[in-house]
Amino acid sequence: MSSSVKVVVTGAAGQIAYSLIPRLVDGRTFGDKKVDLVLVEIPQVVSKLEGLVMELEDSYFPNMGKVTFTDTDNFEEASKDGDWFLLVGSIPRGIVYNGKKIEERSDLLSINGGIFVDQGKAIGLHGKDNAKILVVGNPANTNAFIGKNAAGNNSQHWMAMTMLDSNRAKSIISKKTDTDISEIKNMIIWGNHSPTMYPDAENVLINGSLGSSVINDMSWMENEFIPKVQQRGKAVIDARGASSATSAAKAAIDTVMACESPTEDGYIFSAAVASDGSYGVPEGIMCGYPLMTLSDGTIEIKRDISLSDFAKSKFQISIDELLSEKDAIKHLME
Repeated sequence: MSSSVKVVVTGAAGQIAYSLIPRLVDGRTFGDKKVDLVLVEIPQVVSKLEGLVMELEDSYFPNMGKVTFTDTDNFEEASKDGDWFLLVGSIPRGIVYNGKKIEERSDLLSINGGIFVDQGKAIGLHGKDNAKILVVGNPANTNAFIGKNAAGNNSQHWMAMTMLDSNRAKSIISKKTDTDISEIKNMIIWGNHSPTMYPDAENVLINGSLGSSVINDMSWMENEFIPKVQQRGKAVIDARGASSATSAAKAAIDTVMACESPTEDGYIFSAAVASDGSYGVPEGIMCGYPLMTLSDGTIEIKRDISLSDFAKSKFQISIDELLSEKDAIKHLME
């Protein structure tokens, strides 16, 4: 094998990670590279990782290198020389934390903010300078914003995952237009990974044609498509009694693969990155954008997408929410 990659996964004993981790070493996600894994969990459940490591060993993955596991108290050590960080772990809505059931997004922001300050500092100091960090744990955009600012290492690339929303939107459009899902491309998720996100059915490509010309049904877009994408996570929870796991893991893998290979001309993928002012978004906040991976491995925002007045109005709602979340966690930035 030509090279190796070190991947650090938090929340490694959870359901998303259970689907995610085997795919990191299957020889497809990172190609021919040997993959060293560091699996991280909170002290209360870190012992469960021993069983997961046994399963990985028993699965005979030729691309699997060294596998270690540790608890979050040793995150600095786990971070050393990390190439990729998949930050899946976060405190979810509905859990009892310090005697209080966490229901409000403001509570999630405050509790998870402290976690991502510590993780960001460790990654900034000990991860590789060209490390890529994908935040999966919600509220993903603002968790990534906190982590990136705590890291203070501008050569590292922080992202929040919107690929799950993008994949969900592709599936809905595939059914609406009776088109093979492989022919649905360039689905952009603008803004926040939250119910304010704007899934862009006007700029999506359907068999190479813009969605605005193929669908040509603004009423469907506004009243059916957008709400369905925005509320899909809740619908999954209502249907199976648990949050998305397999689809979230697949979306994380899709994001890693999109960052590992140059993007084909004319195409994009979706994730949230720190705004550089593109599309009028205030600089710094972690915003869902259309992205491209260049031949040298850098990731850039595609800046020439045309947005309708309708799209701009929907996008602004999500921008406003991100600014509100930034204000809610400003004490963590001090």
